[in-house]
Amino acid sequence: MNFPPWLEQAIQARLDEVSAQIEQDPELSRVRGETEEAFEALFASKDVEQTPEYAEWENRYIVSKGIENEQLYMQGLRDGIRLTVSLLGQSMPEDIDTKA
Repeated sequence: MNFPPWLEQAIQARLDEVSAQIEQDPELSRVRGETEEAFEALFASKDVEQTPEYAEWENRYIVSKGIENEQLYMQGLRDGIRLTVSLLGQSMPEDIDTKA
């Protein structure tokens, strides 16, 4: 099923907006800072994959991506509910806008 170009543009614009909001999230910023520190420590040694620093960096990277993906998913879910309700011609409850 192909979406009309205007709908694809609207979806992309919303994705860009949500991504920009997520970039400002304090928790994600903190985790990314820790990830960067772990990444720098990773290359302080020669045998990278066998070091505890590599495991630390890998764990922090996975956590940061998990936070980012969770926020994108939840916002997409909220947006999908809003779109569905809007298409059905019903009013949208205000409490759906709260952060999960």
